[in-house]
Order: sequence, then structure tokens, then C-alpha cells
Amino acid sequence: MTAPQFAYDDVVRVRPTAELVSRVGHRAWVVGIFAEPRPGAYFERFPRGVVYTVEFEDGSSAEIHEGDLDSCE
Repeated sequence: MTAPQFAYDDVVRVRPTAELVSRVGHRAWVVGIFAEPRPGAYFERFPRGVVYTVEFEDGSSAEIHEGDLDSCE
């Protein structure tokens, strides 16, 4: 099992290299953490590793793979 790099309430930024995310460069807060084994078929679209639910400043949210996030702190 891969240990999460980020914790709940961490402030993160979507990396410029993120391919499946339309919010490149935006700040967000970690509100959910899905480490392996991840629940359900939905998460099969992501590479192996940790997936986070993040909430952006406008209140919208998305699931983003750890490799597509950087720390803002």
C-alpha cells in the first residue's frame, strides 16, 4: 500500500503537467484520500497510487492523482 503524500486539509496546486485535469495551476484543499486498494471501478481510470478528492476555491471538487499535485505550503 502506498502512503499518501498529502493529508486532509493540506493546500495543494494542480501541476502544469496534469493531463486529465482542467484546473491546471489552481489551488485546492484535500478533502478525501483514496489509497490502494481504492474502492470501486471509478478509480480504475487513474494510475496506481493515491487519488485525492480536492475542493477548489470556487467550491467545485475533483478527484486527482497524487502525481498531478504539488504542495502549496
